[in-house]
Amino acid sequence: MSLKAKLEAIIYAAETPITLDHLVQLVKDSGASETTTADDAGIKLQVRDAIEGLIADYSSPDHGVEIRQIAGGYRMSTKPEHHDVVRAFAKSLKPPIRLSLPALETLAVIAYKQPVTVPEISEIRGVDSSGVIATLLDRKLITTAGRKAVIGRPILYKTSKEFLLRFGLKDVGELPSMEEFEQLVAQSFEADLPAALEGVPDSTGVPDNGAVESPRAEREDDASQGDRDNESVQQAETSTSHSQE
Repeated sequence: MSLKAKLEAIIYAAETPITLDHLVQLVKDSGASETTTADDAGIKLQVRDAIEGLIADYSSPDHGVEIRQIAGGYRMSTKPEHHDVVRAFAKSLKPPIRLSLPALETLAVIAYKQPVTVPEISEIRGVDSSGVIATLLDRKLITTAGRKAVIGRPILYKTSKEFLLRFGLKDVGELPSMEEFEQLVAQSFEADLPAALEGVPDSTGVPDNGAVESPRAEREDDASQGDRDNESVQQAETSTSHSQE
């Protein structure tokens, strides 16, 4: 088996991005024929060249996957142009993991302002962010980065390797600019708006999609009908009384 084929198999099988040094060590331990007479520097160069060759091979439009450098290592992933079909497939397998809007806001502040403290995050967002920090730590999307050298020495937070893995970033330098980020958010809201407006009642109180009204509306209608029935009974009793007189 060629060195290129071995590296391809390792990167494919790896659950997380595998570093160049790790690949070099695996190649040395396997005794690949191309590297048996080379020193460490020579083996590292051969491995790097083989990886670059694999990256070039998978860049062909005939391949739906590619090898990318993510979070300090190499990983095989689907190409962006196939995002829609892969996303549809992924949704059929299991529900996507979602974060609440406060959690996303807090994560964005940390990503762009890191390292940052909870008071600084709360000041930017305008609300207390302590509870959201606990959620992001539990999801391993952020981690601690020491303490700030001020009174009280508050804990500093930064994004984690899991954050890079989840968002497919090589490092935080690949984050979009604030202008691009705002455009992405706006596009996301525009895409979700039609679905969110389905079934919203118009000015007449009738849902656009023909859905039945809420139980509360039905109860109010029942109450109104009951009042009308009571009025009819009272009028009938009054008429009877007048007739007897």
